[in-house]
Amino acid sequence: MLMLLASVADHLSFFNVFRYITFRTGGALITSAMLVFLLGPSIINSLRVRQGRGQPIRADGPQTHFKKAGTPTMGGLMILFGVLASVMLWGNLKSVYVWVVLLVTISFGAIGFYDDYLKVTKQSDKGFSGKARLGLEFIIAAIAAYVIMRTGQEPFSSSLTFPFIKGMLLDLSWFFIPFAAFVMVGSGNAVNFTDGLDGLAIVPVMVAAASFGFIAYLSGNAIFADYLQIHFVPGTGELAVILGAVIGAGLGFLWFNAPPAAIFMGDTGSLALGGMLGAVAVATKHEIVLAIIGGLFVMEALSVIIQVGWFKLTGKRVFLMAPIHHHFEKKGWTESQVVIRFWIIAIILAMIGLSTLKLR
Repeated sequence: MLMLLASVADHLSFFNVFRYITFRTGGALITSAMLVFLLGPSIINSLRVRQGRGQPIRADGPQTHFKKAGTPTMGGLMILFGVLASVMLWGNLKSVYVWVVLLVTISFGAIGFYDDYLKVTKQSDKGFSGKARLGLEFIIAAIAAYVIMRTGQEPFSSSLTFPFIKGMLLDLSWFFIPFAAFVMVGSGNAVNFTDGLDGLAIVPVMVAAASFGFIAYLSGNAIFADYLQIHFVPGTGELAVILGAVIGAGLGFLWFNAPPAAIFMGDTGSLALGGMLGAVAVATKHEIVLAIIGGLFVMEALSVIIQVGWFKLTGKRVFLMAPIHHHFEKKGWTESQVVIRFWIIAIILAMIGLSTLKLR
């Protein structure tokens, strides 16, 4: 909305700042943070009243988690409200990429909201049917992938790029759509698996958002892209505004989600934020880099896949409990030790992922 002020910059030079993505990204970050800070308490109180007993706690989980009973969930609504309001205010609403990423974010958030609603009303950890949920996610992600592919210039728009290897492209043609959909769905569910301890998911999400905000800005700038010898994707710079809003909303949410958490993110937030990161990675042609920067999420998802698969094959478990953060709790790590050590891992992986921008 504030982009409209840039149209009068020729007459009033002060408004020229609204043309700069960096300025609007900073504005989106501050706006979303303030919205969540200010409205957070009333949203939490409203959810607590409506949900009663709050999010159900796994009966087979660590015993320290039982004291969290009654904590409201669906805190992702706070994050999504802050992000959407900020993007509407500071973003360039003429950008196709902005609307595609918002489509994935809102749609995945709606699926997660329905899943949270079922869990709260049934007081069970069984929510939305897994197959139905994945089916809806893949349909939404496939639509987004198709729009992204058609927005760019073929064959580049349907190609896979490789970190550390300058100029290497693999044209996937129409297979790009299922591949990109898998990236978005996988990212959404990987973040969902990670969201199991107070503050565990939101900080790595902010770290990944900051990393991809930087990548989006560079990929969308012809001069920087040429200097770094990365692929130039016109228009993706605007995604930095969305990711800036995510960082701000994440900071506001962490204020209330820090242990002991006053609210949980729930599937409403984790699916939406994970899907958003996947959509940004696809748009900027950094899908493989997402697996590096989001390596913590990959590790959490793989631990679940390995645990379930091995149990079905042998009747035995690889980990004491999955996702893997619960495994370390079972081994005696305190919740704060798990969370902070996983934050450190997320930061290290982000630094490795960002190094791919220059090491080519």
